[in-house]
Amino acid sequence: MTINRNTNGIATSKTFLSALIITRNEEHNIKNVLSDLAFADEIIVVDSFSSDKTAVIAATYKNVKVVQHTFENYAVQRNYAISLATYSWIIFLDADERLTAELKEEIIKTIEHKDSFPAYYCYRTFMFKNTKLRFSGWQTDKIIRLFKKEKAQYDLGKIVHEKLTVTGKTGKLENKLIHYSYRSYSDYKQKMNVYGKLKAVEELNKGTKPTFFHFYFRPLYQFLYQYIIRMGILDGKKGIVICYLNAYSVYIRFQELKRMRLNS
Repeated sequence: MTINRNTNGIATSKTFLSALIITRNEEHNIKNVLSDLAFADEIIVVDSFSSDKTAVIAATYKNVKVVQHTFENYAVQRNYAISLATYSWIIFLDADERLTAELKEEIIKTIEHKDSFPAYYCYRTFMFKNTKLRFSGWQTDKIIRLFKKEKAQYDLGKIVHEKLTVTGKTGKLENKLIHYSYRSYSDYKQKMNVYGKLKAVEELNKGTKPTFFHFYFRPLYQFLYQYIIRMGILDGKKGIVICYLNAYSVYIRFQELKRMRLNS
């Protein structure tokens, strides 16, 4: 925090904010997310050697520092990004997430409040291409995106769908993030394939021995849970696609686990 004086000579305070993003081949997203984060005092992009123009585009922005770092897993990459932040308060976005004007204003007010929590959940609106997905398990989706550097670290045991461990209580922001996770069927399927393989590493580390139950019942249960219990059926064709692809990720997880155990 620094002390400034307004035009009337009255002392005022400003709390600085670091914005972090980890990227790989996000040239289709990078301009929009950097524009949304322009209100931050610094922006750090940790890129894992993209083969597209992600890093080149990011480097053209005045307030952006681009750092190349080899990707090991999401938790390690995020913790590395946190270590680079100059300021205590951090907003950590994915390249496919967007901030509304209302959320930006809420973030600024939150970090300047003296009784702030050390971390805050953001609820997210999941976008299927350019339309809102209302159900399919995403209606209560929330994630910690605003936190104090000295109070939070990502759990190294969760290498995908990573979990931020916070010292102290966690608050909740009222305004939602917009999550443009689904661009196309092939893009989302590839993402689910990557997530499935990383989850297989977690299962291997836990000593899981895959069986018929894991190969067939778990993917089926995942689909039915999201489609029926989490009301994906109300999302029509979009619901079928999302629920299927998330079940596909579970299938990939245990097929990859089987392969790793056979090769170990």
